[in-house]
Amino acid sequence: MSRDDSRPLRGLPGPLPEGEGLRWQGAPKWGALARRAFHVRKVAFYFGLLVLLRIVLLTTGGATLAHVVVSALWLITLGGLAIAILGLLAWAYSRTTVYSITDRRLIIRFGVALPMTVNIPFKVVESAGLKVYKDGTGDIPLTLVKHQRINYIIMWPNVRPWYFMPAQPMIRSIPDAKAVAELLADALHAAIQIGAEGVAPEAPDARDDATDDALASPSS
Repeated sequence: MSRDDSRPLRGLPGPLPEGEGLRWQGAPKWGALARRAFHVRKVAFYFGLLVLLRIVLLTTGGATLAHVVVSALWLITLGGLAIAILGLLAWAYSRTTVYSITDRRLIIRFGVALPMTVNIPFKVVESAGLKVYKDGTGDIPLTLVKHQRINYIIMWPNVRPWYFMPAQPMIRSIPDAKAVAELLADALHAAIQIGAEGVAPEAPDARDDATDDALASPSS
């Protein structure tokens, strides 16, 4: 994908420099993000278990049917509200997150209240992974070279879960992740060859088990 005018695409901080083309753009699917980043299924299971335990305790304690029903409905309402809030947050994050792969870098634009843009040049990417789920979506985490660091809290949910030191930026919950990973691998390989000035170092490895100047800046 390329641009022949000076207008920036959605998700980019501005027009790309001359000679840098846009290869791919995408966003997380909100349903997959809700399940894996906001854990709506786990929350639903948790409240379902609370409802069941509450019913058992009240029934064995001699409570009236009306008391049992009211208590159960209160917990169901509370659980439904929690799930709705988490689902809404997942939807908002999916609507405001854009992943862009160019010839030279990965650009992640994200943030609901305060939009941010993170540029990850390919020269600081050590390796890329891939995890595909049953629903067809997948994650592509990146491992950065040792002297590069990103902030896990600021980048969440665009980071590999539970990898804090060092944190790994991640293209998360995207459809057709395998094809995107192959495209990213091609872009990394091409960037390495160009940047090596004729002496191509070892290409980054692609691992199936799951990631500068990695610069973050506010976006308007």
